Amino acid sequence: MLPIRDDQPRFSIPFVNYFIIALNVVVFFFEVSLVSQGPYALNSFINQFGLTPHTFVRDLSGAHTGGPAVAIIPIFTSMFLHGGWFHLIGNMWFLWVFGNNVEDSMGHARYLFFYILCGLAAAAAQTWVNPSSAVPMVGASGAISGVMGAYVVLYPRVRVHMLVVLGIFITRIVVPAYLMLGYWFLLQIIGGGLAQGEGGVAFWAHAGGFVAGAILIHLFRDPELVEKHRALARTTEGLVYRER
Repeated sequence: MLPIRDDQPRFSIPFVNYFIIALNVVVFFFEVSLVSQGPYALNSFINQFGLTPHTFVRDLSGAHTGGPAVAIIPIFTSMFLHGGWFHLIGNMWFLWVFGNNVEDSMGHARYLFFYILCGLAAAAAQTWVNPSSAVPMVGASGAISGVMGAYVVLYPRVRVHMLVVLGIFITRIVVPAYLMLGYWFLLQIIGGGLAQGEGGVAFWAHAGGFVAGAILIHLFRDPELVEKHRALARTTEGLVYRER
């Protein structure tokens, strides 16, 4: 299932959301350019700026000459790297659908800080679950999961239009946000349990980011902006909205 759009109107231009999307795209094109520099250029870049839990724990403890200062850098850089076109497009699409209204609820500067904190929480969750992993972790999905966690708290009953593909059968359904995002969160928990820390998907980063976003939104949302959203929603025909 893929979210197409939601029915929650916005009242401002999500400049920060656009900036984050653009930055991820620019960084990805830089990654692609490294392929022409030889077979090891991209791998070296990912190893240096992706977050490898084993290396992070080692450097943070001071067991390496790089020390804590070097350990911290990949926490930030890893959330702007991606492993392929589908990885990038999928992440940016979810951010496009859900990020604008979350930014509306707190303002531009707060949203940027909130997004980064969710990314940090996601990285911490995956590292805590599997600290011995030597596989670099890359992607914006942990931070975007935080945006989704915030969205379900702010707009649980807003309708989300979903594209459902079952083999050759393709249809569109409309479900409340709490159902779509709750189902997505459940998949991350199940996936994390089945993977047991291994595999190519950082399920616990997704789950950790989601929980962090659901908690942090209570600190970051601006009550006046949320109320403005509620008033705008009441003027939109057919929109079911409730803040909690």
